[in-house]
Amino acid sequence: MSGTLSLDALRAEVQNGQIDTVLTCMIDMQGRLMGKRFHAEAFLEMAEDETHCCNYLLATDLAMATPDGFASTSWESGYGDYVMKPDLATIRPVPWLEGTAMVLCDVLDHHHHKPVPFAPREMLKKQIKRAEALGLTPIMATELEFFLFQGTHDEIARNDFKLQPISNYNEDYHIFQTSKEEPVMRPIRNHLRAMGIPVEGSKGEAEAGQEELNVKYAEALATADHHTLSKHGIKEIAHQQGFAASFLPKWHQDRVGSAAHVHQSLWKNGQNAFFDAEQPLGKSRLMEHYMAGLLKYAADYTYFMAPYINSYKRFAKGSFAPTQTVWSVDNRTAAFRLCGAGTKAVRVECRVPGADMNPYLAQAAMLAAGLKGIEEQLELPTPYTGDAYSDDDALHIPRSLRDAREALLASDMLKEAMGEDVITHYARAAEWEIEEFNRVVTDYEIARGLEKA
Repeated sequence: MSGTLSLDALRAEVQNGQIDTVLTCMIDMQGRLMGKRFHAEAFLEMAEDETHCCNYLLATDLAMATPDGFASTSWESGYGDYVMKPDLATIRPVPWLEGTAMVLCDVLDHHHHKPVPFAPREMLKKQIKRAEALGLTPIMATELEFFLFQGTHDEIARNDFKLQPISNYNEDYHIFQTSKEEPVMRPIRNHLRAMGIPVEGSKGEAEAGQEELNVKYAEALATADHHTLSKHGIKEIAHQQGFAASFLPKWHQDRVGSAAHVHQSLWKNGQNAFFDAEQPLGKSRLMEHYMAGLLKYAADYTYFMAPYINSYKRFAKGSFAPTQTVWSVDNRTAAFRLCGAGTKAVRVECRVPGADMNPYLAQAAMLAAGLKGIEEQLELPTPYTGDAYSDDDALHIPRSLRDAREALLASDMLKEAMGEDVITHYARAAEWEIEEFNRVVTDYEIARGLEKA
């Protein structure tokens, strides 16, 4: 059993006793799977219809709190229902869970059955439709970086969050160290591949206990689905092996952070429309306009790539995380890196997103900016050369969640592309994160000031 399943194939697996449980999942604001476990026979009775969920699932935070200030739902409105409509093209087995399959659902309004505009999957679909109206197909690929820690998340919590990575030294490309981690990484690769996710491979990353999983490029919606399912699967499979996988962008001030770089191009008639053999570096004028949009509006959409307080701790000099909004050719100090210069695989890699990004939101935001660059026929500046960490602060990526939220709220481009109500919704989510952090007394404050203040 491998790859996605048709509804008829699922029905056959249920009838022969291979599958008895179906996870029906929506994507929340944080990029997590939320939903229900159906008995498989019951799912088949409703598979082409719908099920329901509480509408607070698109107005909550990482801790599943119910913040006020969202126009879409509140205690005053009674927290009603959304419709979860199964996307039957996404049915697939969950190989690491016995007798289990999964389907992703789109989120619809309970009253008029129209898509909820701030549902992450819908936000990406809207930008894909903009590209398709121009005859273009967005092709994306994401990299998943994460840390593996000794003990499960439950055990770490009981131990006051004392973290011990699975290894003791930088394991970037290290075969011996990663061989020791194969009891975790091998089932991750194999189970995800069996699930229909085109996993290419894994490697050690540039820190002790840090891993990277690479998944083949695909159309943008499939890429976001692959990323989300991979992230979920990595956590569950690591837990089964007695370890904790974390996608926190920066778990220690002295360790490098975890990213989720996004590679992107636009295709037309089955060919990479970013490629033009007659142009410098093989990049077409279309690619130049798109990249110029990414650069011009970078601050506007930073929130969608760095949505939490911790996200901004990752942007540090000499850490392979960017600090300046510049583009360069195959230069990992820049926020945007042109890859595959001179070849049909030419593309732009955005190195801003952290491992905590929601891939639907990040891809939607970058598409919105790139397509605006095409519409405005923006000119791409000359590539940056040298160490981008030493560039002028005027080009700095927003330094905090507060700065990113202000840029988000001020973005006419994103309001036009996504709707003002959508931008207001996510700005409130950012504001809540800031409010929650500001009321907490941290360990740093106690250690620094208990005696000395």
